[in-house]
Amino acid sequence: MSIRFSAIGFEHGHIYGQVKVMLDAGAEFVSFYDTNEENVAKFASHFPQGKRIDSIEEILEDESIHLVVSADIPINRAPLGIRVMQHGKDYMADKPGICTLEQLEEVRKVQAETGQIYSICFSERLTQQASIKAGELIQAGAIGQVVQTASFGPHRLVQKTPRPEWFFDRKNFGGILTDIVSHQMDQFLFYTNSTSAEVVAATVGNFKHQQYPKIHDMGDAMVRSPHASGYVRVDWLTPTGLPTWGDVRLFITGTDGYIEVRKNVDIAGREGGNHLFLVDGGNVQYIDCADTEITYGKQLIDDILNRTETAMPQAHVFLASELALKAEAMATDLTQLDG
Repeated sequence: MSIRFSAIGFEHGHIYGQVKVMLDAGAEFVSFYDTNEENVAKFASHFPQGKRIDSIEEILEDESIHLVVSADIPINRAPLGIRVMQHGKDYMADKPGICTLEQLEEVRKVQAETGQIYSICFSERLTQQASIKAGELIQAGAIGQVVQTASFGPHRLVQKTPRPEWFFDRKNFGGILTDIVSHQMDQFLFYTNSTSAEVVAATVGNFKHQQYPKIHDMGDAMVRSPHASGYVRVDWLTPTGLPTWGDVRLFITGTDGYIEVRKNVDIAGREGGNHLFLVDGGNVQYIDCADTEITYGKQLIDDILNRTETAMPQAHVFLASELALKAEAMATDLTQLDG
């Protein structure tokens, strides 16, 4: 048995990955809704099996739908998710799935009341094969106890396709730490097996893109749990010379070794992405992760059918979001300091 799902809101290209991961897992894509005709046309050409619906309510009131996925404007994702849960359906948001601490409080409340699943697709870990392999190696004891992570999420601001107007005002996405760092907080919690954590310090700044005064183009934060520490850095400063949108990297330090993941590019010369390097007491290994199974979709289907938490514990979803939101709230703006 599988599930039926719908999609609402295509403001970020991650919606294609969200739909694909569910289709690959065997779910049935039923319907979709969006008001942007250009987005709709592109989306429909990729997923012709879905039927365009005239209103969100039609999807919410369809009792045959188990799951709604969304990559709407980020500030709209939590309110939509609340409506979805209140209609007895589970929900998968693109990151950031929650943009303010007030939204987080309301989402937690409604999720507890309804018992529905509020999942956030942290794609850097859940659908990226080298990241999945890193988790498998850690669980197998390859590097001992994980004591520290350092993760880097550089991005390129200028793309071939112009970014929408909402992108250049952080009120629409919560800020650079709320947005991108939610990936890194998810990874810190997962790889260190932490169920509690706090943000120690955070900074932001707009160093290069003053023509967009309502965004920051750099941010970083330090985080710690009772048994591990983490450092995260994100930016919109990837130079045009790099052949991809960002050299996303992850370093995981254990008591018996360490792992480096180069998710998108190996500037040393190997083609493609999903590069993993393992260093332990015996040697240095390069591991090809191309055959690593992406299990998020299958696990989420099982969770929907069996009311379990195998894809991602609900508490983990909320804590990763909370850490990113608190980092944003406490961040010092380095480009606004006097002197």
